[in-house]
Amino acid sequence: MKFDAVLFDCDGVLVDSEPITNGVLRDMLAEQGWRLSVQECMDIFVGKAVIDECARIEAETGKPLTPEWMAEFRVRRNVALDAQVAAIAGAVPAVVAVHANVQGRIACASGADRAKVEMQLQKVGLWPYFDGRVFSGHEMPRSKPHPDVYLAAAQALGVPASRCAVVEDTVTGIAAGVAAGATVFAYAPAGQGDVLIQAGAHQVFTHMDALYACLLGADLRQRA
Repeated sequence: MKFDAVLFDCDGVLVDSEPITNGVLRDMLAEQGWRLSVQECMDIFVGKAVIDECARIEAETGKPLTPEWMAEFRVRRNVALDAQVAAIAGAVPAVVAVHANVQGRIACASGADRAKVEMQLQKVGLWPYFDGRVFSGHEMPRSKPHPDVYLAAAQALGVPASRCAVVEDTVTGIAAGVAAGATVFAYAPAGQGDVLIQAGAHQVFTHMDALYACLLGADLRQRA
């Protein structure tokens, strides 16, 4: 493999959590007066922290986004995820193969809070591969689309970001990986590959079964 480390996003890359999280969020926003479908909710919030859309939520609901509301959202979200979350199809064997190839130099670098990320990895059987190598944008000076969480993960692994591959599924996450100086591979199972390439992805793939081959075949001459 032409990389020294591989850094994975979590939601939508390792775990199929976005419909669950956004279902809870949709319900709670509806209780506040802002009615959306789950897909409309995902179109607005996927790739972002809910708090980053504070101004829009307050404008649409006419109510303040309080710490108490956010705390209730996280509780209800985590209950739903604990009951329903599953691994993205093909993610577990892909992680196992990559982990072996780079001698364990992988990390999970997410924009979500640590408790959520760690719970999900434990639920789907991926925790042994990421134990001690989980990085949350909530704990960084800036979250995605800024590069902080990916730079922190690379530094912890002792690998320059320029020698890391990043696996992402959103424009926001791709922007973070590119800003870190990594090579970004975009997982796009439902299309939108052109949008992700325009955001800076090196290559798009549509099933996790293809990730290992993409990483093996990556052409890094443009960074030589």
